[in-house]
Amino acid sequence: MLIARGPDPRAGRAAWPCPPWKPGRPSGWGCGRTSGASRCSATAAPRGRGLALLRDHLCAHPDRIAVLLAVELCSLAYQQKDGSTAEIVAGSLFGDGAAAVVAVGAHREDPGRGPQLVDSASWLVPDSEDALGWEIGSYGFRIRLAAEVPALTEEHLPPAVRSFLAGHSLTPDRIGNWIIHGGGPKVLGAVERALDLTPGATALTRRSLSGRGNLSSVSVLDVLDATMGDPPPAGTSGVVAAMGPGFAVELVLLRW
Repeated sequence: MLIARGPDPRAGRAAWPCPPWKPGRPSGWGCGRTSGASRCSATAAPRGRGLALLRDHLCAHPDRIAVLLAVELCSLAYQQKDGSTAEIVAGSLFGDGAAAVVAVGAHREDPGRGPQLVDSASWLVPDSEDALGWEIGSYGFRIRLAAEVPALTEEHLPPAVRSFLAGHSLTPDRIGNWIIHGGGPKVLGAVERALDLTPGATALTRRSLSGRGNLSSVSVLDVLDATMGDPPPAGTSGVVAAMGPGFAVELVLLRW
């Protein structure tokens, strides 16, 4: 069980800050801040979006407690009669898992432990719906997994991260903690190259991927859980980054 908290109520300002929606996106991108009305909920990556929606709920209801539950049974989608490369890769890579996050608003007396969910953003790459997703039919779920996913990650993740952080006067080199949905070894390698991250920055993601596989929406929560076991120093800025169907990027800014 994870606990997230809003800013210290003693700071004299509202928790879970809600700036108005602003496009703030590179040219050619769709979607924008999730702090306003989302325009891409049907295609946004679920991995980080759950945390964003949790934040949005407590932004509107700072006296409440909210729970996010993620359950992924990826093995149910395995197609035994499908010998395609995408199906073989998916069957070897994905795992089953569940995780929960308990978050409290700043008007609660007990702020809990864990990071502040400061802000979030969604990014959708136009004309990329065939890169990653599902085909659904009488046979059940069949994964759509294109070989260009690592290349899409390496091309589109950096401008999304830079634009998102610029709104908080931050740059990637000032982020002390990265919680990443790795996808797979090739995608994680693309993330490391794109953001110029050291192996140490993604060690917990690699440990999760190696030990449990790709848990879909549970992956970033598994990495968050491991991070909370040995949290960074107070005041450290962190980023949750996830890629998913769309091709979409979800980002959440944390403050420890």
